[in-house]
Amino acid sequence: MRDTLRFLRAGRIVELGDVGPMDTVLDYLRLTERATGTKEGCGEGDCGACTVALGRLVDGKLVYQPVNACIQLLGMIDGAELVTVEDLSADGRLHPVQKAMRDLHGSQCGFCTPGFIMSLFTLYHAEGMTKSRQAVTDWLAGNLCRCTGYRPIIDAALASCFEAADDAFSWRAGETREALRRLADSRDIFIGTSDSFLAAPATVGGLAAIYGQHPDATLVAGATDVGLWITKSLRSLPKIIHLGRVAGMNRIEETASGLVLGAGVTYAQAETALTRLAPDLGELLRRVGSKQVRASGTIGGNIANGSPIGDMPPALIALGARIELQQGEEVRSLPLEAFFLDYGKQDRRPAEFVTGIFVPRPDVNEVFRCYKISKRFDQDISAVMGAFRFSLDGPILREARIAFGGMAATPKRATAAEAALAGASLDDPSTWAAAIRALTTDYRPITDMRASADYRMEAARALLAKALMEVSGADEPLRLKGAAHQGGSDHERAA
Repeated sequence: MRDTLRFLRAGRIVELGDVGPMDTVLDYLRLTERATGTKEGCGEGDCGACTVALGRLVDGKLVYQPVNACIQLLGMIDGAELVTVEDLSADGRLHPVQKAMRDLHGSQCGFCTPGFIMSLFTLYHAEGMTKSRQAVTDWLAGNLCRCTGYRPIIDAALASCFEAADDAFSWRAGETREALRRLADSRDIFIGTSDSFLAAPATVGGLAAIYGQHPDATLVAGATDVGLWITKSLRSLPKIIHLGRVAGMNRIEETASGLVLGAGVTYAQAETALTRLAPDLGELLRRVGSKQVRASGTIGGNIANGSPIGDMPPALIALGARIELQQGEEVRSLPLEAFFLDYGKQDRRPAEFVTGIFVPRPDVNEVFRCYKISKRFDQDISAVMGAFRFSLDGPILREARIAFGGMAATPKRATAAEAALAGASLDDPSTWAAAIRALTTDYRPITDMRASADYRMEAARALLAKALMEVSGADEPLRLKGAAHQGGSDHERAA
């Protein structure tokens, strides 16, 4: 057992014994270190002003990823290297990214600039990137600027980020790797008292034991949701158990039958494997949060928190995913759709936690499509998320699995529409109409700030039509008799 937090900072190992369970990296930097280059903007991981970089060893390589310091709990960075904007210059010379931002006029008021620079620092150190404006804008989707305008910032990225790294961090990479190896251990961490603590167990058994003793504790994986409970809802979370050190929680196993993901696998870690499983998942992942969010947020956490508008559960439900849960030494498995019972309520017993997800691989006769509808293309919560898996026998639909998010109190399958599609023909769009109409039986969406109930229903019907049209190979909108109302097809109005 260890009662201190340890991380690498500016070439030295920092060891802290007084760490509160809700302390954030941002507060540590600004209030303890007085490193005020890292700014506080939105306080919820949207604007990127607080972006810092975390360096970790991945398969022996030193990898830097951007994270939002405002919602990254301090206890989550144990064993990592923490890099801020103050660390980038060396021997009185600006870092190449900083120099490009200055030379190409990438800053006006400057408030957002440190966050942009830290995101670009991680791009500077990323391997295998193809130089393009698209690559830069994807990387910077989590950084907002109100006054400079993005053109000079993108110009600075294109000018500085796509050559071999040649900075102080690359020069001393060997020393950093060795320091991170020294920090790594397999001891459980417990800082605090039985009434208020930060715990970071190193094994599943250790997690089961401490959660069994404290079933009222809050489990934290990436804190991209729980962090907002602290910064926005101002909730008191005196007992926090961090899952990031649990051995096996970050496993990714690709088999002939499917994909096994540990509950602690981040979106960034899962992206390649999920894209290989179903290419549409890769495009979906590109629109889940930002680089900062995907570097921290976990698929298991998204499932366990049970949001009805989470992007991944509908896609995983349509693919037939199952989840594994553990309570003490007892392990059970259930279909993902059965886990969600009602708004904010899941089939999870006291002190039970999600350990992994199994996602079946579509076979040669199956096709998968998924679509996200939101007000902004990047970094926005879905108004409607639709996912579809069709089993085909030539042009005949043998079976369909359809799931939507944003249409009910939970991610939910469209069982009536699925039944209506059985036996439909891709060559005859008139056979799809009953299924599209059946969505009004499957769902009773609500109106809120993101969309009206009518819009959600129209969008859901249009997405089902879109999926069928894509799979059928149709290259232009089709009028589906009986599938639409109010003058024109769903697809035409959605377009």
